[in-house]
Amino acid sequence: MVNNVSKLLVANRGEIALRVVRTAREMGIRTVAVYAEQDRDEQYVDMADEAYLLPGDTYRDTYLNEDLLVGILHRSGADAVHPGYGFLSEVPSFATKVREAGAVWVGPDPKALVDLGDKITARRVAARAKVPPVPGISEPVKDMRELLDFAQTHGYPIMMKRTDGGGGRGITIVHNDDELRSFYLSHDALQGGDLDEYFVERFIDKARHVETQCGRDSHGEFVVYSTRDCSVQRRNQKLIEEAPAPFIPPKALEALERYSRGLFEAVDYVGLGTCEFMLTEQGKVYFLEVNPRLQVEHTVSEQVCGLDLVREQLTIAAGGHLTRPESIRGHSFELRITCEDPATNLTPSSGTLTGLQWPAGPGIRVDSGVKAGDTISPKFDSLMGKLVVTAQDRATAVARVRRALGELRIEGVPSPASLFEQIFNDPEFTAEQHPFSVSTKWLERKYLNREPAAAGAGQPASVAGGAGEKAAASDSFVIEVNDKRVKLTVPQTIVDGLTGAARARSARRATQPLRGQGLHDIGKPKVDDGAKSGIISSPMQAIVTRVNVAEGQSVSKGDLLVVLESMKMENYVYAPVNGTVKKICVGPADGVEGGQTLVELDIHAAEGAQASGTSTDKDAEGGQQ
Repeated sequence: MVNNVSKLLVANRGEIALRVVRTAREMGIRTVAVYAEQDRDEQYVDMADEAYLLPGDTYRDTYLNEDLLVGILHRSGADAVHPGYGFLSEVPSFATKVREAGAVWVGPDPKALVDLGDKITARRVAARAKVPPVPGISEPVKDMRELLDFAQTHGYPIMMKRTDGGGGRGITIVHNDDELRSFYLSHDALQGGDLDEYFVERFIDKARHVETQCGRDSHGEFVVYSTRDCSVQRRNQKLIEEAPAPFIPPKALEALERYSRGLFEAVDYVGLGTCEFMLTEQGKVYFLEVNPRLQVEHTVSEQVCGLDLVREQLTIAAGGHLTRPESIRGHSFELRITCEDPATNLTPSSGTLTGLQWPAGPGIRVDSGVKAGDTISPKFDSLMGKLVVTAQDRATAVARVRRALGELRIEGVPSPASLFEQIFNDPEFTAEQHPFSVSTKWLERKYLNREPAAAGAGQPASVAGGAGEKAAASDSFVIEVNDKRVKLTVPQTIVDGLTGAARARSARRATQPLRGQGLHDIGKPKVDDGAKSGIISSPMQAIVTRVNVAEGQSVSKGDLLVVLESMKMENYVYAPVNGTVKKICVGPADGVEGGQTLVELDIHAAEGAQASGTSTDKDAEGGQQ
């Protein structure tokens, strides 16, 4: 049965909301947008036929408020809901409420969301579909002995993964018995922990992250629109994606398609989704997860298969037949343009976008929801847009990316553009015959975490502690010498020493945060680790996802205090010394700025003396190593 969709509620924000609104307009479908106060002037709000305010200042009050969104569904008279990605796109209760309201849910059945949304149940689905997952224990962690036995059998490192994780969240890499015991103690029930929400997998050190963009309709037809490679990652979060995935052996490609079909059929999946896998040097394919929604990187699949995947979603949700691509054509890269600073290990930031010029010309696509003058808020993720570059083959696409990056201009906030320039000029990445020179940890090992203090800057322990020295900061200017235009690069120390230069640079990088908090610098915040003062501060702009302690509780050095999320990635804040929790200053779903107080500790006397420098014990330095 075909359900004609005439008015679509887009339950999301930013570039994905704009992306959906554009396709709906082409299909003659009216659209309803929703917006938090911070997004009042966004382009997707203006382009929609109707728009409704979501009062509040947190995820929970706005884009995660199921009842408020269902109320808007009724008020607007919309007959379908597209959830985009993130937020409520994978939440079974919201999908159920939409259907109970008599509207079309643009996504798989709520039961499929349940089966695939939890990493443990997803592993069980894979076993039922005869798809091999990464070796692990497909049950929640219960006993330390079981973890040690697994590590002895499979060897270190191993990964502790939250069952509700995803997009890089909830993953801790453990390298030895001591780290495993520390993880167990910091998460066990005696500390109000959450061990029953974790399972364990072997960490495959040198492997590529490959995935299939799939679709299945209500008539049982299945298709892989394209493969993708997403191996360039930081903190288990993708930064560059490409399609089709290069250098895949024919047997592995056949396995990817067969496994993907089996996974979709095992849960009677109807809609678009992505099956994610690890591909080893030996050609083995291991199942990771199914993302039951559209993904950020769907754009590169669209470029090489020639189809609008949002249109496919809407057609399938309405009961229609999927479209099979005629062939795969060319090669496409997507670069995620985020408000993140390469100088601080891509720490998410915020600020006012004072200048923006996107590249143009052949093979260039830009999906963005921001414009010059917009504030990039720490309340939500820092994705400003996606630069998608396509050409007839991979080598030509690489050259086109280099040209596009030369045209890109972003002012007022940091971005990874300079890092992208290095990557697309790196022979290991651009190589035509060495597919495993770039694996999932390549970016972190080669370009990030070059200073041991990375963990103190909010990095999870899984990626901290890299070797090497951070390159000295510099600044560039365009000048004229004998009427010839020249680019001059000088060390930042010299720039800041020039009369007025430091003041000018500060003005360029000043930000306009929300609700009149005043201008502040978006550089890496100078955060005391709390070892002396007992004041535990946030190392970055983020959202609080968990507070792992209670007031009055005694904590030991290394205990987990607070979990922060920024750009869909978790960052862990640990106790730097022994102490007692005197005050908790934040709660789940609160937005925090870099340097904002999270927890206040009463430091135990002996620890206070060590922190003051009276002890020569190496461990007195504090922090989680």
